[in-house]
Amino acid sequence: MKSQDIFILLKLVSLSQQEESGEISEAVNDSENMITVSDRYSARGLAAALGVSKTEVNASINRSIAVGMAKHERETGYPRANKSALLEFICHGLKYVFPVKPAEITRGIPTGFAAPGLKGELMSTGDYIYVWPDAKGKEKGQTVTPLFKSVPEAVKKDPRLYEYLALVDAVRLGNPRESKLAISRLEERLKSR
Repeated sequence: MKSQDIFILLKLVSLSQQEESGEISEAVNDSENMITVSDRYSARGLAAALGVSKTEVNASINRSIAVGMAKHERETGYPRANKSALLEFICHGLKYVFPVKPAEITRGIPTGFAAPGLKGELMSTGDYIYVWPDAKGKEKGQTVTPLFKSVPEAVKKDPRLYEYLALVDAVRLGNPRESKLAISRLEERLKSR
């Protein structure tokens, strides 16, 4: 597994939930192009939405299928994340396989406990929040390296993906109490939507 595999799997969850809730319909007119649901699940669509190459999207989905974290849906052929396996990996393995260490102070997009999903839930002992570096970011905080370099751009287009990735960072960054809260929130969101 690579860190972008988690990024791509969370995007697949987000797409699936948007589809189920009716947030995305069969065809949407985006500028001059017609975008269908199948376009969103294609390697080209995922690459455009996430800032990951088409080759890497395909390789990532194949890796995820090989380890049981994804499968192709029988009716549509769309790749779908195995939410229970993904959650299990995030809960028990992510912080060991993809550890994070906060670094220098920079401007960026809030993540972890400073992001909207957990903001104000826990008292922080530090002066600074955690951010993904972004030149256009409105917050100042300690740099946290995202799971993939294009995360800051991708989350601007998909608030649900932003919420998931921020919760994942809370698991990666948190002590047991903080991680437990983030896991609980992630579990609620993955199962309820």
